[in-house]
Amino acid sequence: MNTRQRPPTRSRRRAVLAVLASTCLFLGFLGFLAPTSQAVTAVGPKVTGPVTGGNGAVVLQGTTFDLGSVGYTQSEFFLSGTATSYTSAAPLGSDGRWEVTSASTASYTTRIVMNRPSNPARFNGTVVVEWLNVSAGLDAAPEWIYTHNELIREGYAWIGVSAQAVGVTAAKAADPVRYAALSHPGDSYSYDIFSQAGQAVRDSAATVLGGLHPRTVLAEGESQSAFRLTTYINAVQPLAHTYDGFLVHSRAGFAAALSQAPQADVPTPAVVQFRTDTDVPVLTVQTETDLMLLGYLAARQPDTRRLRLWEVAGTAHADDYVANVGAPDTGDGTVSLQELDAMLAPPTGTSGFSCADPINTGPAHYVLDSAQHALRSWVTTGISPAEAPRLKVTSMDGAPAFVLDANGNATGGIRTPAVDAPVATLSGLGQTGSAQFCFLFGTTTPFTSAKLAALYPTHAEFVRQWATRTAAAVAAGTIRPADAADLVKAAARSDIGG
Repeated sequence: MNTRQRPPTRSRRRAVLAVLASTCLFLGFLGFLAPTSQAVTAVGPKVTGPVTGGNGAVVLQGTTFDLGSVGYTQSEFFLSGTATSYTSAAPLGSDGRWEVTSASTASYTTRIVMNRPSNPARFNGTVVVEWLNVSAGLDAAPEWIYTHNELIREGYAWIGVSAQAVGVTAAKAADPVRYAALSHPGDSYSYDIFSQAGQAVRDSAATVLGGLHPRTVLAEGESQSAFRLTTYINAVQPLAHTYDGFLVHSRAGFAAALSQAPQADVPTPAVVQFRTDTDVPVLTVQTETDLMLLGYLAARQPDTRRLRLWEVAGTAHADDYVANVGAPDTGDGTVSLQELDAMLAPPTGTSGFSCADPINTGPAHYVLDSAQHALRSWVTTGISPAEAPRLKVTSMDGAPAFVLDANGNATGGIRTPAVDAPVATLSGLGQTGSAQFCFLFGTTTPFTSAKLAALYPTHAEFVRQWATRTAAAVAAGTIRPADAADLVKAAARSDIGG
């Protein structure tokens, strides 16, 4: 049960302000509240749907299997209202303690996509709201792809939000009939649109969630969406109090602009930390790529009562799971063996996209499953995840570099069997492919047959070491027991060792 008192919703704040406004004794108090209240949307969003028509399908890059086969259902809704952009009287500082106010308003109509258990009894009370990623020029749901196994088996509801103009434009181009009503005023308004999506989950649950009653609403985003969530956490969450917790995956050392053209430009610094006075938990999961190539190393900060950082060894900003095997993964355990095999014969990319070197086949999605569980537990019970060690970094010729073990894998950080009972060197670095985004996919260097035989003289020895390291990760809270069972089965079914 969630014992943490949630900050007042917008509707409750509006009711309070109405009472105060009717009583002249409180006029001075209203004047004191004005800067904060004007930055909060005055009228809640309108939700319509479920959306049908057009080509008859939701336009979204996500999982590809039939959700009905795993007991889930999908619906799409339009979200419309008036959104606020933000500005700051002072330059935004690196400490994230930003004070912003409303700048302008604009009308909008966007869409949200909802996945939930078909059986209401399976709903665990938690809704994950993902800021859909638009790096590829269309809406994609990488966090749903990475973590859908945990979400489905534990009964979460998931909402994907087209918070940015690029996603809305791409959806309209893909299906002009279905999405004819969509209209986005620009990304300066994306932060308040995301707030209103979270508000709609609570206020319009009868429509959006088919009558399910949400108790906890979490915000999540990966890569470009994580850049924007960083700004949201520092600037907007202190005003809106919409979300109960945040999972920020693969952010950079910087953050997205608070406001941008055609509105006034309000940039963020080159290095941005999270503010340390957050009102809700923030769990950040970072890969090797994020630290070294996206500048997060400079933004590292200590854990606090409300902040946790997980740095995961052997991982890349994007990998084989999100590119190839994650979308069709129904959670039946077959992917664990596919991934183990892929470490020995890694792909260089995916359909229509190829890099010069084999891409990372590491364990990021298993750790992200645990991050989902850890964040929900943190919010609902108040028990924070254990502090995790940082990846070990040294200076080499004046430049930072990971400290590597004898097998070429990074030391420190969150550990998994993929790096502690390895069959390959897994890295978030080293990709030489020049195709767009290749540098984010890291590399996999399989061990030779001779090295594998030396490390694991018998198949039983490989299974023993893999199982031992898997158990250690479960004990540390960084691999879920269900995933661990699949990992150990995969090792037993492999022919590694001997």
